[in-house]
Amino acid sequence: MTDVDDPADHGDVADPTELAERVRDGEFRLHELDDHADRASAAAARRRLLEAETGADLDAVGGYAFDAADTEGNVENLLGAVQVPMGVAGPLPIDGGAVSGERYLPLATTEGALVASVNRGCGVIRAAGGASARVLKSRMTRAPVFRVAGVGEAERVVEWVRNHRETLREAAESTTSHGELVDVTPYVVGDSVFLRFGYDTKDAMGMNMATIATQAASEVVERETPAALVALSGNLCTDKKPAAINAVEGRGRSVVADVEIPAAVVEERLHAPPAAIAEVNTRKNHLGSAKASSLGFNAQAANVVAAAFLATGQDAAQVVEGANAITSVEVRKRALYASVSLASLEVGTVGGGTTLPTQSEALSVLGVGGGGDPPGANADALAEVIAAGALAGELSLLGALASSNLASAHEQLGR
Repeated sequence: MTDVDDPADHGDVADPTELAERVRDGEFRLHELDDHADRASAAAARRRLLEAETGADLDAVGGYAFDAADTEGNVENLLGAVQVPMGVAGPLPIDGGAVSGERYLPLATTEGALVASVNRGCGVIRAAGGASARVLKSRMTRAPVFRVAGVGEAERVVEWVRNHRETLREAAESTTSHGELVDVTPYVVGDSVFLRFGYDTKDAMGMNMATIATQAASEVVERETPAALVALSGNLCTDKKPAAINAVEGRGRSVVADVEIPAAVVEERLHAPPAAIAEVNTRKNHLGSAKASSLGFNAQAANVVAAAFLATGQDAAQVVEGANAITSVEVRKRALYASVSLASLEVGTVGGGTTLPTQSEALSVLGVGGGGDPPGANADALAEVIAAGALAGELSLLGALASSNLASAHEQLGR
């Protein structure tokens, strides 16, 4: 009998139906299909197998625009693709640190009324002369946890780290040609020592970069101190989980967008006076969120962040941190001031899902595809546009609530 562990014994098999049968016969496993056929044929074989075993029709899943071979590094056991409708909001005029002028914001979503809501907010900002946006901090973090004998050893480890930051920087940066180690912050909990490494990852979102660099730095810590590495991620990073440390210290890009809107524009476009908008924000976004012990003091920032992430190939699970946002609104003399502060917006314009065709096209619409000049400029620009888009969404929803139009808008546009 042929040794199924040796792909060379089989050669490449092009027929998906035959491949599916060989999986059903136990000759090899689903994940081994890529060893016996090109990636597209392997994906087709998985669809054939699932159709036979579940009765599902996967024709739509099998209709995708990208080259299957280009998804290696993005997904395992490739089956096909899920298509999410994409709309566009804008133009949105922004005066940013990395972006200047009008931008259109692609948004991928299945929630009716979302794109219309953001688009309305863009119109309000446009009528007000545009929004300002700035990235105030850029740090991708990874926080390994080490074991020590007790607080005495913990103190020695912390002291060593504080006195040898350059040694850790050299070790971390030896693994990357782009990333820079910016800071290392120690935390002690009993016999556990956490080191929160913060990196400037330029135009990459940088989670993989930070992980690999931190592994190298952690090996130095183990070699030079009594600390023993327990886990490369100790959850003080914090990745893809609600965490106050991200709301306070930031992760990825910490970005703020604001606008001052003449009172006449507020009443004409949002159908409510500035005082009513401000009251809804205070009672809903601030008091309601505080009573709920929410980490997000906003109306719908996650909506815009999620839709922009899906459209531009970001890590969708990091919407958890992206929704760490505070919306501020106050009445000024004959105007309404509004801002949204996103403490931990993790975005990149190179690597990961940004290289896929539709996502790459969406980044091109924004004018931020690929690496920036200087490095990091494109990711900063993307963060500023998303923040301004989130501000547009906040204004629109607050206006709908203040004018009692929320239900009717969803009734008309949602389903």
